[in-house]
Amino acid sequence: MQEIVSGAYDWTTFHEGIGQSVHSHYLEAEGVLLDPRVPECGTGWFAEHGPPTRIVLTNRHHLRHAATFANRFGCPVLAHEAGLHDLPDDGSITPFAFGDEIAPGVVAHEVGVLCPEETAIYAAPRDERPGVLVLADCVVRWDCALGFVPDELLGDDPEAIKAGLAARLTALCDELDFDVLLLAHGDAKASGAREELRAFAASV
Repeated sequence: MQEIVSGAYDWTTFHEGIGQSVHSHYLEAEGVLLDPRVPECGTGWFAEHGPPTRIVLTNRHHLRHAATFANRFGCPVLAHEAGLHDLPDDGSITPFAFGDEIAPGVVAHEVGVLCPEETAIYAAPRDERPGVLVLADCVVRWDCALGFVPDELLGDDPEAIKAGLAARLTALCDELDFDVLLLAHGDAKASGAREELRAFAASV
């Protein structure tokens, strides 16, 4: 469990389904778990740092261990309405739309392009913590550099998808005040993230 900046945590687990390590996140002050898988320290850690009040999925593919946390803490699982068709229809998922404030100071912003529900989660600056942007599969970090997933995962026209994502990422950089970047796939950036993301989008 790594505290990237005050109250913003990142941890990795091995995802057997895709054969690689993935990242999950927790915003302690807001009580928001993002794309969670159970860490080595177990769910008890969250009882001591919260507990969480809601679970948020950045896209429909990141359900992961949400049910485990929901059952332990009695908190809802939130997912974008466009991805509900591929999630359990047993009433366990609460839908949100782009632009919704899904927790105090936490807003869901549209990425789309890669899939209709691809969502950027923005947590506004508070106390000693700068603004935080959380991204799903639209950007990954290969070694130390930002990039996209392989072309074969981007659909029939990878270059068009990349251009569309770059435009959305640039818009997020223009609209939002953040210094921290948390990624579902790749290491977090504790400072200078807005400038890094803007430069990456401009390079596409």
